[in-house]
Amino acid sequence: MCVMSTLRTHSLLVSDDERPSLILVHGAANSARVWAFWQDELGRRGWSSHAIDLRGHGASVAADLSAIRMADYVDDVVALARTLRQPPILVGWSMGGLVAMMAAAASAARACVGLAPSTPARAVDASVPLRRGVFGAEEYGIVGRDPDHQPAMADLDRAARVIALESLGQESRYARDERKAGVMVDVPCPMLIVTGTTDTQWPRERYDDLHVPADHISIDGASHWGLVLNRRLLPAIASAVSSWLDKRVMSGRP
Repeated sequence: MCVMSTLRTHSLLVSDDERPSLILVHGAANSARVWAFWQDELGRRGWSSHAIDLRGHGASVAADLSAIRMADYVDDVVALARTLRQPPILVGWSMGGLVAMMAAAASAARACVGLAPSTPARAVDASVPLRRGVFGAEEYGIVGRDPDHQPAMADLDRAARVIALESLGQESRYARDERKAGVMVDVPCPMLIVTGTTDTQWPRERYDDLHVPADHISIDGASHWGLVLNRRLLPAIASAVSSWLDKRVMSGRP
């Protein structure tokens, strides 16, 4: 079966034929729903975007997540990239940031942007067991579905929290264990890391030893969730990312 026939992609297209499209990759136990505000902001700045529901997530065809590997998610992104008229820009949040890095070479990506991405490793720790199974958002501290009681989303307004909760789903235990063991990457394109100053899970210092060359932007007041759904900060975040892309991709600077 064709991979793309099992995946759902949420696209927002603009009439700029010179700029490459952006593929937006969601995080663990999540879905493309989380990119709703980002796609609007990118569209205002002239960028077309495709938010993908990775296999077994969101509106994509149901899959046995217990056996899904990180490489399977990479295959999903590469399959989408091959349907586009030119090589894309990859943007990923959290786990999706690492998926984007892993997919960069195979998709011939023009650039890669990680919003507080899971970090790649210099080596794989073979002692970490890789277990089959699934888990949900409770492992990330989200134990209820009341939008008024979400400590991890303190910088989001209520409407954004509703969207965040709607985006949630199950995740592959195997893929999470792979990330714990360490995933090695080769990112041959320009790379940008975006972090939030109130993100205690993936703060700026987590990337000090990153072995992949990257530029960095820090967003004052943004939490982990705020990087994708804080409507007050998002115009500035999207503007900063768009400006970086214009300089590093559209101008052809090294």
